Amino acid sequence: MRIDRLTLEHFRNYNRQDVAFDTDCNVIFGENAQGKTNLLEAVQYLSCGHSSRAKSDRELIGFQAENALIQGQIFARDREFVLRTELYREKRRKLWVNKVPAKTSSELSQVFQTVFFCPEDLLLIREGAAARRKFLDQALCQLRPRYAAALAAYRRAYAHKTRILRDCEEQPGLLDMLPEFNERLIQSGAVIIHYRAQFTEKLAVCAASNHADCSGGKEKLSVNYKTVSTVLNPLEELPLLTDQLRAHMESHKQAELGSRLCLSGPHKDDLLVEIDGRDAKTYSSQGQTRTAALSLKLAEREIYKNVTGEAPILLLDDVLSELDPRRQEFVLNRISGGQVFITCCEDDRLPVLLGGKVFHIAAGKVLESS
Repeated sequence: MRIDRLTLEHFRNYNRQDVAFDTDCNVIFGENAQGKTNLLEAVQYLSCGHSSRAKSDRELIGFQAENALIQGQIFARDREFVLRTELYREKRRKLWVNKVPAKTSSELSQVFQTVFFCPEDLLLIREGAAARRKFLDQALCQLRPRYAAALAAYRRAYAHKTRILRDCEEQPGLLDMLPEFNERLIQSGAVIIHYRAQFTEKLAVCAASNHADCSGGKEKLSVNYKTVSTVLNPLEELPLLTDQLRAHMESHKQAELGSRLCLSGPHKDDLLVEIDGRDAKTYSSQGQTRTAALSLKLAEREIYKNVTGEAPILLLDDVLSELDPRRQEFVLNRISGGQVFITCCEDDRLPVLLGGKVFHIAAGKVLESS
């Protein structure tokens, strides 16, 4: 899997840009605020239909423009694809796969996948549960279209239920709709738990192996999926998960009415990460938590490759500068076997040793460098 060419119009600070990439390694260097991360962000958007940096698509459109274009020539599944996205300020975006309109972003993900790794991801272990849920969601939405659909349905139902609970004292009639939205949450929530549990089972194996290698075999990493208390084994079949989630929601009915908050469901899930049997978030050093985060992100790429047979594009955004030499070597030793993009500063040319193409970015312009 690879992206051979990227075309941008009015995307972030790029007015018009067309760039052809190396099939293996692409090193992108330049000063801060010139557009290095924006280039990676565009590649990521083509793979999943959203940006991990922007709250809305309008943030991706250049300041003086009303619309933006992202188009990529992709090679995957032994054939060529053209993925195209048009973003608008005042109307809904448009997506195409080989000139055929795509209804959802999951149609992009079925063609093209990326793993985006930025310095903030090194804080994955230290941050709250929301960061680890986001990690799971971003990975699974590309890997499993049914998960993406269930997550979208869950978020819609959650928003409706939140409004009902918030406004029910002033409008008691809203409570008549609560059972319907509870059931929607239960049905879609069970699918979410099902896929998160399966993914975490694979993640635990790959991440543990990565962490052992990076630590020289001195530390043992474990990763476990934590969901609602009534789900005793999240790897059970969907009908049982649905019944157990329904029981949890019923047991929290009065508490939700009292607090006016949604207290039951996978929107409170977490990954429990331990190093040598101790909670990594609480007890591990900065170096240990960074190694654990590296292990998780690189495990994500391994899982994609094992499931689909193709390695997703790896986007490393200024990560190497945040790592000590040992961890830099650990990452660089594991990025072969697929297309890689690495951004770095002007004075950090370590990735150039990997070969491939080198691009210099300045003021939203991409120039191939010798």
